[in-house]
Amino acid sequence: MFTLWTLIEASLLCLNAVCILHEERFLAKFGWGRQAGQQDFGAPSAKDQVLNLIRSIRTVAKIPLIFLNIIAIIFKLLLG
Repeated sequence: MFTLWTLIEASLLCLNAVCILHEERFLAKFGWGRQAGQQDFGAPSAKDQVLNLIRSIRTVAKIPLIFLNIIAIIFKLLLG
């Protein structure tokens, strides 16, 4: 059944997935490493924007994500 909690849980899992992506080990295999997202001039491409979004999420959401995961685990333990 689709509820608000399943939507929150799915977004939490997606944030976790983005935060654990390692640029040198995983993204570089597909040409999405740190060197791929650097252009000197012009408008950034879609690939550059996605790489920038991944780096930003990893930087900003790391600490709040720990607490959100703890809350989600406690919620699951108490309510099943």
